[in-house]
Amino acid sequence: MRSIRNCLHRFCADERGATAIEYGMIVALIFIAIVGSVTSMAGENDKVYETIENAIVGV
Repeated sequence: MRSIRNCLHRFCADERGATAIEYGMIVALIFIAIVGSVTSMAGENDKVYETIENAIVGV
C-alpha cells in the first residue's frame, strides 16, 4: 500500500508533462499567427497582381 502512495505522489509531483504542454501551446499560437499573416498577405498580393494585369491588358 505504501509503494502505491509513493508512486502516486511522484506522479502528481512530476511537472515534465506540463512543460511539454506549455511548449506545445506556444508553438500552436505561433503557428496560428503565421497562418493569419500569410493569409492576409496572400489577399493583398492578389490585389497587386490584378492591378498589374489590368494595367498590362489596358495598354
